[in-house]
Amino acid sequence: MAAPRENVNLLFKLYCLAVMTLVAAAYTVALRYTRTSDKELYFSTTAVCITEVIKLLLSVGILAKETGNLGRFKASLRENVLGSPKELMKLSVPSLVYAVQNNMAFLALSNLDAAVYQVTYQLKIPCTALCTVLMLNRTLSKLQWISVFMLCGGVILVQWKPAQATKVVVEQNPLLGFGAIAVAVLCSGFAGVYFEKVLKSSDTSLWVRNIQMYLSGIVVTLVGVYLSDGAEIKEKGFFFGYTYYVWFVIFLASVGGLYTSVVVKYTDNIMKGFSAAAAIVLSTIASVMLFGLQITLTFALGTLLVCVSIYLYGLPRQDTTSIQQGETDSKQRVIGV
Repeated sequence: MAAPRENVNLLFKLYCLAVMTLVAAAYTVALRYTRTSDKELYFSTTAVCITEVIKLLLSVGILAKETGNLGRFKASLRENVLGSPKELMKLSVPSLVYAVQNNMAFLALSNLDAAVYQVTYQLKIPCTALCTVLMLNRTLSKLQWISVFMLCGGVILVQWKPAQATKVVVEQNPLLGFGAIAVAVLCSGFAGVYFEKVLKSSDTSLWVRNIQMYLSGIVVTLVGVYLSDGAEIKEKGFFFGYTYYVWFVIFLASVGGLYTSVVVKYTDNIMKGFSAAAAIVLSTIASVMLFGLQITLTFALGTLLVCVSIYLYGLPRQDTTSIQQGETDSKQRVIGV
């Protein structure tokens, strides 16, 4: 009876990855439309904040349905949220680290050429794999490491655009840019794997963990709103520039965030990286149809590398989706894919 159950688990993982890929691709295309249309641009900081609020509300709703009883739902919130400040502090770590990552990425982009930025930022893929090995005591085969670096190269080629000459001279500090992107890469790997470790180190509901993280996420993003656009928001309003398309982007970002946590819970952060790479390919293809983007040789080669790397990483191997409790336990049990 074990084989059918393993097949169901595999199908569920593939379903989660497929949905996350499609949602991420749709989000990228919709976001590009909202940022390139003729309408007045909205404040992206407020959109991020609202996304966190919606993710919190959706997680609360799913937890309420999961408990199936109002009394148990209230008890769960009281015990795991109001009565667990230590757990809230634990889940505030990835929120703060992600905030640092976003700011460092912006600083790096301001001090590096776009092509250099997109190449170096893809180091977050092998960095995530390294954090997975170091923080979760997992091992990757040589073939898996090859597929990780192949994925990194494929994403670089898919996003590659030749440098274009410009008459506008921007003062840049390459040393500061490389330092910022190094911090952003480390933050990306650490925060993702840290959240995965918290999720898989206890039997606490995924939705409880999401509520704990999104509460701190709202606080962090509100601080970002105030520091980045506080003066302009006072003048123009919190929802300045919002249209139906902007709300659609926010909805996709919210659903994508929830699905990301599901993927991390039931697969791992490395597979999340592969899903994100596939989403990049899909969104680029959609951009060809919707925005007239031209397919280049580097894009075709990058797409091929991404597809091959996904296939190689998915070959039969030791399961990397659960945290090993110790060397003795791992020797005593056989883990299937």
